[in-house]
Amino acid sequence: MCNAKILPPPSKEVDVSICIVNFNTKDDLDACIASLGRAVSSVSYEVIVVDNASIDGSPELVRTKYPWVKLIANKRNVGYATACNQAIRVSSGRYIMLLNPDTILHEGAIDELVRFMDSHKCVAVAGPKLLNLDGTIQYSCRTFPTMLVGLLRRTPLEKLFPSSKAVKRYLLSNHSHDEPMEVDWVSGAAMIVRREAIETVGLLDEGYFMYCEDVDWCWRMRKAGFKVFYVPTSVITHAIGRSSDQLFVPMLLQRHKSMLRFYFKNYMPILPPIFAPIVVLGVGIRLVGVLSKVAVLRMALKWRRWLKNALSWRSG
Repeated sequence: MCNAKILPPPSKEVDVSICIVNFNTKDDLDACIASLGRAVSSVSYEVIVVDNASIDGSPELVRTKYPWVKLIANKRNVGYATACNQAIRVSSGRYIMLLNPDTILHEGAIDELVRFMDSHKCVAVAGPKLLNLDGTIQYSCRTFPTMLVGLLRRTPLEKLFPSSKAVKRYLLSNHSHDEPMEVDWVSGAAMIVRREAIETVGLLDEGYFMYCEDVDWCWRMRKAGFKVFYVPTSVITHAIGRSSDQLFVPMLLQRHKSMLRFYFKNYMPILPPIFAPIVVLGVGIRLVGVLSKVAVLRMALKWRRWLKNALSWRSG
């Protein structure tokens, strides 16, 4: 049973509003929009692209090649959450589909999500099966993060504890990803959200410039009594980090800033005050560890190129 009050649906023009936030990923955006045709056949839809001040010609691409797409061209990069909210405010769908531009949708991907949401009225958010470019599974549905997971996941410590139960539990890596399942949260790279749920809990928290806004939204949805589901009959390929990799270190700092915001906003009210400095110290250690790992990798690549050039010079 669903404990949340489902508001009566307003009269809308389309079934689903597909909202794409773009930043300097023109080619990916082109491929993403082009793939929508095979992903939607049985439901009506609109596409809204919010461009965060790209300089690669992305807005011009949309205006000339896809004039039927609603385009919001920002003069500055306002961040992911704010841009998503811009799209949601002008949308008219019964459902909102947040979609990264570095995704390629498979046959019927959006049809499947709408079909699932229509038949599960207590579900506020659903996410598809996401695949890497090589066809392997992306662990895009997860449990809520813990402090231990924060210290281990994608840090040098992960190499020391490769079989960590905490990380496996977080990623749901021991669960079958071929069956639908209720989860804590799904990736904002591709998620469908019920409009009534948004009217109940509010828009994305614009205090997150980038990262964790999807975790926070799902946290609020579940707190309001809604459910979040993973739906593997919908399949989307996702090339991770095409936008964020352009500004790797600044985005790394944003990730850790967002982690702090999530922990203090959602965990600190239910934890003893002593945990506050522990969280700050833990996130700081994690950031230093990741930056050190990146520095070592870059140095190794630099020496590899130097050695390759030296050997090439000697052989010449």
